Amino acid sequence: MALTTEKKKNPMDEEKNIDTTENPEPMSLMTQRQATLIEQKMNNGNGHGHGCAAMNGSRTNNNSSGGGDDVIEWFEQVSKNGGSVQTEILSQILKQNHGAEYLKKWLGYHNIQEMDSSALESLFTSVVPISSHEDFEPFIQRIADGDTNPLLTQQPITTLSLSSGTTEGRQKLVPFTRHSAQTTLQIFTLAAAYRSRVYPIKEGGKILEFIYSSNKFKTKGDLTVGTATTHYYASEEFKIKQQQAKSFTCSPDEVIFGGDYKQSTYCHLLLGLFFSDQVEFITSAFVYGIIQAFRSFQELWCEICEDIRVGSLSSRIKSPKMRKAVLEIISPNPILASKLENICKELELVDWFGLIPKIWPNAKYVYSIMTGSMLPYVTKLRHYANGLPLVSADYGSTESWIGVNVDPSLPPEEVTFTVVPTFSYFEFIPLYRHMQGDYKSIVADDFIEDKPIPLSQVKAGQEYEIVLTTFTGLYRCRLGDVVEVVGFYNGTPKLSFVCRKKLILTVNIDKNTEKDLQLVVEKGSQLFLNGSKKAELVDFTSYADVSIEPGHYVIYWEIDGYAEDGLLEACCTEMDASFADHGYVVSRKTNSIGPLELCIVERGTFKKILDYFIANGAALSQFKTPRCTSSNHVMLNILSACTLKKFHSTAYNNSSTH
Repeated sequence: MALTTEKKKNPMDEEKNIDTTENPEPMSLMTQRQATLIEQKMNNGNGHGHGCAAMNGSRTNNNSSGGGDDVIEWFEQVSKNGGSVQTEILSQILKQNHGAEYLKKWLGYHNIQEMDSSALESLFTSVVPISSHEDFEPFIQRIADGDTNPLLTQQPITTLSLSSGTTEGRQKLVPFTRHSAQTTLQIFTLAAAYRSRVYPIKEGGKILEFIYSSNKFKTKGDLTVGTATTHYYASEEFKIKQQQAKSFTCSPDEVIFGGDYKQSTYCHLLLGLFFSDQVEFITSAFVYGIIQAFRSFQELWCEICEDIRVGSLSSRIKSPKMRKAVLEIISPNPILASKLENICKELELVDWFGLIPKIWPNAKYVYSIMTGSMLPYVTKLRHYANGLPLVSADYGSTESWIGVNVDPSLPPEEVTFTVVPTFSYFEFIPLYRHMQGDYKSIVADDFIEDKPIPLSQVKAGQEYEIVLTTFTGLYRCRLGDVVEVVGFYNGTPKLSFVCRKKLILTVNIDKNTEKDLQLVVEKGSQLFLNGSKKAELVDFTSYADVSIEPGHYVIYWEIDGYAEDGLLEACCTEMDASFADHGYVVSRKTNSIGPLELCIVERGTFKKILDYFIANGAALSQFKTPRCTSSNHVMLNILSACTLKKFHSTAYNNSSTH
């Protein structure tokens, strides 16, 4: 997320009534006086202080060395003492919420307020069980229905975040409090300070932000529900970020809160072009949003240029508030329109290679989440960027922020995230891969687990699943992310995202994760790109079809351009042969898994899938294309209805057909 502009009163202010005072300030958000008291306590026997107030008390911006240095100095101190900071954070969470019904089951007979922090950590991790989101759902549902008793937190929860549902196949409700908004502001501030050291930007410049608010609704108990990003845009912290920023977004609030992502995207692009010489960097929550916007631009550029020429706004923009706000910003500029038209005509001839530096010549970098399921889009973004630095944004989830990118110069494939130990209490479950050939029984997981350990005990080179205890009422909750500790920044671990722990493709004794699928598609698409210079892979997903014997994998591709059937069949065979999982290879050789099937879907299929998720409450800013469709029958129906061609692998000399 970038920094945003000062502008007239937000027309959505009547909706921005989220109560962000329900929770007392947790440790990472305390006042200078509180921070000093804790710092003295820790210096007297428990290590060094956190310096927490530096995150909140300093006026930080991307360009002032004073502000940026202050927040980095704060993090230097925090990261040097990650273990002791974590112990104190857990103590703060439990002393704040020990009266909640969920915790009373295990901590109700203990005098939590009088316990030493280390003793409390030991007690908590020995008596409170490891949980999953399903364990909290009955409590969250009671909160949503209007139960005001302290169920998960001592203070009432008045707002719930809605996950996209694109990973697990269903949407989840997660408590959202002022802490959620404040940690978002903090990580943006911290990340901006590190970026400014490598890629300083001009004070007073513009930022092209593809950001979107989702629709909100009320529960039975009158709680506000929306995506986490929507709540953040509606929070006081977002206004603070606007006031502190030295660079401003191109788009007014009426575009961000417009409610229709297609109209908002058009206006983001229009204003981004109108201020093209002033744009310092381009950003979106996920890189998918940037790719989606630029694909739209390839179709809309003529219309956008005409709007700039005469100072008008396309009739495709139906929202009166959006129209009024945009028309108050733009004015006729025929010289700029002609210049942009000439650039676009040249870009069309080279398949839009270098679009970003050509249109936004002063842009310093592109900033977005580019890891995990976003990695497949990085190739296309590099095509648009033509060497412009791609900076991977920070690591978090709907439940909590986790890590910051302290080395923005690293490419997305190599980026690591340094855990911020003040955001939540983090535990790590050591994970070990099953040995090849160990298939005496079909297991439901790709990993063997060990007992969870605290942040201070993790080791480099080991894979873990993250477990969260948050200020917002989740206790020892599995996140489902598999990460590898690749090193340390002072005394806190640097994480590399590996995959979601949940298996996405399995028929028999095979186990293939999202990362396995991505590697396979990469190999198949490379063959495709080498054989068809005028075509590209737009997006993909998969499905384990067990409706017939033997079951088999189905991979769906949407391609832009033309490719010969023989080439696509070769790609299908290449992908089938590229799955390295021992269980898959053995099963294919014995015909207990059938040949892989490649389905080519019509252009626009994945946009229909996007529209389906947005219609069901997701926001474009948090959308991730599901890489497996096994549990989503609506998505399967869309893919099936849009399938144009099918190909079957000839790997393993398997002659069975489907």
